[in-house]
Amino acid sequence: MHIPLTKLILCYVCHLGVFMGTFKISTHFWGPVANWGLPIAAISDMKKSPEIISGRMTFALTCYSLLFMRFAYKVQPRNWLLFGCHLTNETAQLIQGSRLIKYNMEKKSS
Repeated sequence: MHIPLTKLILCYVCHLGVFMGTFKISTHFWGPVANWGLPIAAISDMKKSPEIISGRMTFALTCYSLLFMRFAYKVQPRNWLLFGCHLTNETAQLIQGSRLIKYNMEKKSS
């Protein structure tokens, strides 16, 4: 019996969709997707002047990402997408914070 290739592909995609459908509608997927705006913004700001960096906001986002990295690790099942998002944000915020400190020290010395 010969089954057309398009029908096989359609059956595979439908089966995969049912399996992945429960993941795509869960907070384990949409939480990290929504949070990726923070590290993307921080990474894009690295090309801008350090005088626009807010020290308080950088500190707050650093603490926020640390807390949610712990949450993403402790929740069962572990949410590695959320963990990776906050790890990226933590790294970006630490770089931004070091840029701000360096900028302020250079400004005071000159």
